[in-house]
Amino acid sequence: MDTNFPDIRAYGGADAFLRACKPRTVLGMFTNKWTGLVLGALLDGPRRFGELRRMLDGITQKMLSQTLRAAERDGLATRTVYPTIPPRVDYELTDLGRSAIGVLRAIGDWASVHADDVIAAREAYDERAKEPVRSV
Repeated sequence: MDTNFPDIRAYGGADAFLRACKPRTVLGMFTNKWTGLVLGALLDGPRRFGELRRMLDGITQKMLSQTLRAAERDGLATRTVYPTIPPRVDYELTDLGRSAIGVLRAIGDWASVHADDVIAAREAYDERAKEPVRSV
């Protein structure tokens, strides 16, 4: 452990490097690339499943279902079923889900600013990976 930072675990503090750390389990919600996109798609109000699927280019029906189910389980979105034929189902952000939008926006802004840098780094890495391994 870096000695420049105090070990706050001794005082009951959180440490995201520990498996049992509560914030670490919550951070896992945002490691799925679709979570942020689904939450962003719900930002303007309730949406139906088909509408979300059309908005989110490249998402499969299965992945959208899993992501919406996880967002509902985590308290980020609600699912409302209307007793019509066929049944109508709307998804909407909860207050907790709306509170995460600022963080997601910041990540999106960073990605927009640095996308070219990341793509260039990937391409350079891939080119280096093609070179034969040389002994040192």
